[in-house]
Amino acid sequence: MSLPPETTPATAPAAATVPAAADTGVIHNIGYRAYQGPRLGRSYATRSLFTQSLRAAYGLGRSGKSKVVPMLMLALPVLVATMIVVIAVLQTADELAVDYPDFLNTVRLLVAIFVAAQAPVLLSRDLRYNTMPLYFSRPITRADYVRAKFAAMVSAMMIVMATPLLVLYIGSLLGGQSFGHNTGHFLIGLAAALLYALVYSAIGLLIAASTPRRGFGIAAIMGVLVVSNILASIVYGLSGGLHGDTPESANWAAMLSPGMLIDGFVKQVFGLATDSRAVHAPGALGVVVFAVEMIVIVGASYWAVDRRYRKI
Repeated sequence: MSLPPETTPATAPAAATVPAAADTGVIHNIGYRAYQGPRLGRSYATRSLFTQSLRAAYGLGRSGKSKVVPMLMLALPVLVATMIVVIAVLQTADELAVDYPDFLNTVRLLVAIFVAAQAPVLLSRDLRYNTMPLYFSRPITRADYVRAKFAAMVSAMMIVMATPLLVLYIGSLLGGQSFGHNTGHFLIGLAAALLYALVYSAIGLLIAASTPRRGFGIAAIMGVLVVSNILASIVYGLSGGLHGDTPESANWAAMLSPGMLIDGFVKQVFGLATDSRAVHAPGALGVVVFAVEMIVIVGASYWAVDRRYRKI
């Protein structure tokens, strides 16, 4: 016997069979646990930032076009050094055609291009894309950030300059040249490279920290390094530097250019200024003044960059 149509389950009220879900809730345990490993702290974070910045200076870990300029500025000095060694070997010369510190002076424009192109990569991009809060949300401090960036820029520039010097040194020894002479001048070249790296990095990072626009930073850095060199050369020439017997006072013009400043200091300290027309620090007083100026450039630039990031 069938039930009447009006009493079938299909026609029963829905509210009577479906429980109300408004007052129910469920907590799911999906297995997340707090980190139980070692806390590496500030020093590890600073070293990681240094490594990442050094890689970025050569475009490592970035797109292919980011590697073009840094790798080209590294390859060209090495190519020039290789050509010098090959010529010396073929001519069985007792010495290289270009001494180690003079070689750095020869490729100084390439070094300037490298720091102008890569210093904004280390600082300007972080400012432009507002990534600074991400760095400072970690244990790293603003002083650690500046220290890591300076160390990375100096190290990157030392690689650019020390690599061709090493090619010259190894090539000269393989060519049978004097071990003592080449070792001594190779060390002088490394000292000059360190001065270039410190002074150029300080100038480049100071300018890069002043603008979030990479293009503006590149133009400003090149302007400071190139225009100052042109200005110093003009003043040097007007002071009698182009004459056969150059007056000692003309060498003070080197203070107007970071590159000439370093070259003149190295030549005077290590006795490499055999020609009166070679720019050098004028006497013992000039050595002290040139050294003080380099210290002021590096120290003041570092202080200014540190102050800049303390306000972020």
